[in-house]
Amino acid sequence: MNWNGYVDSYCERVGPGIWGEPLNSLSNLAFLVAAVAVWRLARGDRTGRLLAVLIGLVFAASTVFHLLATRWSAAADSLFILVFVLCYAVLFARVFFGVAAKLAWLAAPAFLGFTAVIALVGGGLYLSALSGLFAFGLLLAFSPDSARRAFWPHYVVSGAIFALSLSLRTIDRDICDFVPVGTHFLWHILNAVVLYLVSRTLLLKRREGLLTSSESR
Repeated sequence: MNWNGYVDSYCERVGPGIWGEPLNSLSNLAFLVAAVAVWRLARGDRTGRLLAVLIGLVFAASTVFHLLATRWSAAADSLFILVFVLCYAVLFARVFFGVAAKLAWLAAPAFLGFTAVIALVGGGLYLSALSGLFAFGLLLAFSPDSARRAFWPHYVVSGAIFALSLSLRTIDRDICDFVPVGTHFLWHILNAVVLYLVSRTLLLKRREGLLTSSESR
């Protein structure tokens, strides 16, 4: 495979060139804004800083992809999104359910297995991520712990925004005749909102847990 091969996947791009997708490229700044916001929200917390760095990597990879439109940059784009999702699944188990670190990492291969199953029925990473958001909401909604239950709406709202985002990504190539710039840039903006919201939710729960532990001493 030629990893430097040209990729033309979106309405806005009509030919090779580093500035072939101006809206798709510039809209990635929303990820940078989300990364900075999560970093500031973290207040030195290592988990929050990790999430901020991961969002920053999504920003970098997606920007490079939409500037260069090559196979290797497309692979990097998907890879860093996957890394964020896998790390988040592990952190969710740790923060919300207190799963030990060695066991929490099992959430990563479990999610990969779930994604493989989704792929068999015609879905992929994004559909499994969407299902995961609603699954997190359900897990919290039916938790016997009232402190956990309070957070389930956060994941339902994030899931709803991501569903809209995924719909806009899906229709991008179908509406080129009517909307030449496409809708992929909206996918970036809404995804940045989702990444910020889910990161904020995790940090709020983590902060609540640390406060409870401090008060119990």
